[in-house]
Amino acid sequence: MSKQSYIQPPGKKRRLKKAIFFAVLSLLLILGGLTAGGYFFIQSALEPVDKTDHHPIQINVPIGSSLSVIAEKLESEGIVKNAEIFKYYVKYKGEGDFQAGEYSFTPSMTMDELIKSLKTGKVIGQGKVKITIPEGFQLTQIAAAIGKETGRSANDVLKVMNDRAFIKEMMSKYPELLTEEVFAEKIRYPLEGYLYPATYHYADKKKPVKAIVEDMLKKTDSVLVQYRTSIAAKQMSTHKLLTLSSLIEEEATEKADRHKISSVFYNRLAAGMPLQTDPTVLYALGKHKKRVLYEDLEVNSPYNTYKVKGLTPGPIGNSGVSSMEAALNPADTDFLYFLASPAGDVYYAKTLEEHNKLKEKYITGHYEKQNQ
Repeated sequence: MSKQSYIQPPGKKRRLKKAIFFAVLSLLLILGGLTAGGYFFIQSALEPVDKTDHHPIQINVPIGSSLSVIAEKLESEGIVKNAEIFKYYVKYKGEGDFQAGEYSFTPSMTMDELIKSLKTGKVIGQGKVKITIPEGFQLTQIAAAIGKETGRSANDVLKVMNDRAFIKEMMSKYPELLTEEVFAEKIRYPLEGYLYPATYHYADKKKPVKAIVEDMLKKTDSVLVQYRTSIAAKQMSTHKLLTLSSLIEEEATEKADRHKISSVFYNRLAAGMPLQTDPTVLYALGKHKKRVLYEDLEVNSPYNTYKVKGLTPGPIGNSGVSSMEAALNPADTDFLYFLASPAGDVYYAKTLEEHNKLKEKYITGHYEKQNQ
C-alpha cells in the first residue's frame, strides 16, 4: 500500500493558528505584567519608607560590617524597604567604604541621603566622639588622639594598649591577626601598627579605651581577610606584612609609587643589604624631625636599619591598604636606592653612584640654596 499525506482541513488549520496566536499573546502579556510589576516593585523599593516620617531611629554600624549586614540592618529597622535593592543600588552608584558608628536615620530619608551619611560618618546628636587616625600614625600618637577626644591622658590610654592581659585577650579573639610575635623581646609596643587608620565614632566620651582599641584591631582584621591567601603565598606572617607596609607608609609621599618603594626594600633584603630607611632612625630616636642628620644614624637601636640588617622588629606605625598591597606586590625593578625630594618627588637608582648624584641634585642642592 502506498502512504498518503494527511492534509488538515482549512477550518481546523485556522483554529490552530488562532490558538497559537492567543497562547503567544498570553505569554507576552504575562511577561509584560511581570516586567511591569518588577519595574514598579523596584521603583517603590527605591523610594523612602515613609516621606512624612521624620522620627529618628538610632542604628549602630559596627566596625568591619559588610554591605549586606548594613543593608539588612537598615531593612530590619524600617529605614529601607528592601535590603537587596539597597545593596544593588549602592553597587550601581559605585559607592561603599561606609564608616562604622552610631547613626540617627529616619524612614523619610532617600537612599542617596543614607549613602552620603554612611560614607561621611555623619553620626547622631551633638557632642559625639569622633576619633580620626591618619595613615602613618604611631601608637603614641593614636593614644594621644584617643585621650584628647575622650578626656583621658595619653599615658593612661597607652597603659591600656600595652596591658599584656588585654593583648592576650585580643589574641584569643583575633588569632589570625595577633600572634606571639607582638611580644618579641625587641618590640617597643606590642600593638604598634595593628590599629587601623580610619575615623571612629562613638555616642559619648565614656566609651572604654579597651573597646575603642578592639574596634581598631577588628577593623585591621577585617581588612586583612582579603589578603590572607596572598600573605600565605608570600610565606609572610601578618606581623612581617604590617612591619614592611609600615616602612613603605612612612617613606611614601603623595607622588610616590608605593610598589616601586616596596621593590627597593625587597631587592635590598635579597642582596643582604641594610634597608637604610630614615623613618626607622626617627622611630629609634623617638622623635619627629624634618631631616635626619648623620649623627642620628648612629643611634643604637634594633629599629635603626642603618645599623641592623633586615626588617625592624615590628611595625613603626600603622599603614593603609595601598601600602599593604605594595608590600605584597612589589614592582619588578632593579632599583636599590630611592630618595624623596623636598617637593615630594621620588627618584630611584640602581647604583650608589647614581643615587649620590640624585641626592646632590635634589637634596643637598636644595638645602644649600635655602641657606644662601
